[in-house]
Amino acid sequence: MIDAVPDGYLGATGRITSGPAPELVATGYSLETADAPLLHSGLNLADLAHVLALVDATVVPRAAARQLINQLLEFNETPAADFPYDAAYGDAYNSRERELQRRIGVLAGWLHTGRTRREAGRIAFRIALRRQLLDLHEAITELVEALASQARGHAATTWADTTYLQPAQPSTFGHYLGGFGEEATRHLRRVWAAYVWVNRSPVGCGGVGGSPILTNRVGDAAILGFDEPGFHTRDIMWSVDGLVDVAVAATQAATTVDRLCEDLEIFASPAFGYVTLHASLCRASVLLPQKRNPYALAVVRSGTNVLIGQATALLAAQRTPSARTDNWLHGYGETSKVVENATRLVRLGTMIVGTLEVDQQHLAAEAASHFTGAADLAEHMVLREGLDYRTAYQVVGAAVARAVAAGRTSLELTDLAASAGEHLGRPLTADLNVAAITDPGMIVARRDVLGGSAAHRVTEHARRIERLAQRAARRRERARGSIESAENAVLARAREFSAAHEQG
Repeated sequence: MIDAVPDGYLGATGRITSGPAPELVATGYSLETADAPLLHSGLNLADLAHVLALVDATVVPRAAARQLINQLLEFNETPAADFPYDAAYGDAYNSRERELQRRIGVLAGWLHTGRTRREAGRIAFRIALRRQLLDLHEAITELVEALASQARGHAATTWADTTYLQPAQPSTFGHYLGGFGEEATRHLRRVWAAYVWVNRSPVGCGGVGGSPILTNRVGDAAILGFDEPGFHTRDIMWSVDGLVDVAVAATQAATTVDRLCEDLEIFASPAFGYVTLHASLCRASVLLPQKRNPYALAVVRSGTNVLIGQATALLAAQRTPSARTDNWLHGYGETSKVVENATRLVRLGTMIVGTLEVDQQHLAAEAASHFTGAADLAEHMVLREGLDYRTAYQVVGAAVARAVAAGRTSLELTDLAASAGEHLGRPLTADLNVAAITDPGMIVARRDVLGGSAAHRVTEHARRIERLAQRAARRRERARGSIESAENAVLARAREFSAAHEQG
């Protein structure tokens, strides 16, 4: 039987007749208290704004408000690591309540007027998470810019694009990189959509249906830098689908980087020799002196795997009855970790992209190998010979087989003529310049469609995604400035209130 009750333990004067079991502290309370560093700054802001709102509503005596604000300002100046957070009391909020009681006694009780512990925690979490999402958004912006820069630099670098790692058609390496840049711009939109959900305010929710004491939810939301209040008090307090949206958006961003890195690990291998990673991103082998392991690529891959697991866990955690703590117990810490880790992985990916060295000569040589112009040759036969594509495909395929059997790596007109005789029963009607039709440079130049691989189209696309990144950056910095202004205003008003009452 556990009957040791920590001094000031919440509920000990009522139905909670025992202190917490050590097993409960180790398994539950410690998880909540571990979130204290994440929530510390937001709890300080939430508490200060709440006391000021109670003052404006003439609910709390000004003398009590002054003592509360003085202590909360001291809390704000105390790093989370130095604050007496203690898992024996439950979550971070309860430890703060205990410390306020220790310092100012019964006056600490005014802080809870019209607000639940969970409301304070939700506010603090959203304050912390919105900053992290803006950091992730910034990291993705920088990734887009790095990909656009490299795409522009390699807009005319011919290579053999692949599907299933098999040579497909001549393209440009800039076009290849630009595809990842286009995908990354979608992550900017996904992360911003998650940010919009996060930057809604739970202020004034009360237990579930709102507070009869603090009724100006729109104004109170703006004070803390939120764009708007949650549109339904129970939803904004207890729904967790937004946490999954945050985690999935962050994981998606990292997964794009991972998919590029998966390719680069192959391309950087001696068997391919397409690219070289910067030495600062590689690691030596303890045993094998000749090795240059692309370690950064493995870090991205393993980190992304973990993110996928965490996002999946958050998805599973929300599958409970509504308005419960269990689907939030891991929510603060795990969601925050996903965003922080994704941000680090995206930044690493940006470094990988920005410092990547591309062997242009080797890529050009590979582009002219492996019969990568075969599809263009078949299409040319459709236009010049009046064949349907499937028939042209069969003729060219048989010609490729002849060349391979003869030990050659490129097609000749004799291969095509012999194949045409077999499959068409007649000679070719046009004098086809096979070398010109299958020339990689000419093939790429013909890809002059919107978003195509012709050099000027690659450059055009690079400019497009740069503009999107710049537009996203401006919106992000406006949001960051608005948040910082609001948070600083709360602290400034609290200090003014304290100073005025000290002088009085």
